[in-house]
Amino acid sequence: MSKQNFEETIKPFFWIDHEDSASVCLNVGEYKTEIFETRAEEGFEGNGYDWASLAKVFLEEKQPNLAEIINFDPEGSMYCVYSSDKEALKEFSLKFKEACENEVLINDLFSRAELD
Repeated sequence: MSKQNFEETIKPFFWIDHEDSASVCLNVGEYKTEIFETRAEEGFEGNGYDWASLAKVFLEEKQPNLAEIINFDPEGSMYCVYSSDKEALKEFSLKFKEACENEVLINDLFSRAELD
């Protein structure tokens, strides 16, 4: 997959190259807000921490082989995941975006996400 195709495929997530690592981020509030609305009464807002909680469930259940390689660094307004293994980060990002587009799967995963 070309870099351009990859970046198109993961939108609205976006790739940031660093010297020895890379990040994939998302400005929250512009994508899949309805997921978090299902648990708003528990305190989920769809912020960067909530996205990280969801992504951690996905990582643990669907790609446990990458759990030691993928790291999270969310903020209130931004979800961010990073790794020094760029290929692993690409693989994770593609699969997570695919999961986000599968309404049944993503809601099932979110049912096990914990408020940070």
